[in-house]
Amino acid sequence: MPEVIIYSRPGCHLCERVEQLVDRAHAEANFESRIVNIDSDPALKARYDWEIPVVAINGKDMFGYAMEYEAFLAKVKELQ
Repeated sequence: MPEVIIYSRPGCHLCERVEQLVDRAHAEANFESRIVNIDSDPALKARYDWEIPVVAINGKDMFGYAMEYEAFLAKVKELQ
């Protein structure tokens, strides 16, 4: 089962949009997901800082703020 991690921070409107798309995809694909607040880890903050949101699938950064629902859904279905 694919593991999806959304690197985010509170108050990020682009992050909220991506989080909604990932939540929506749960109805169509089987995957685990979680949100990681980059501000809680200095290494993640240094890595991503103003590049959020970043969506990683199985440990690989795959999508950013311009993530399209269909592309994300196709990728997680491919990895099921």
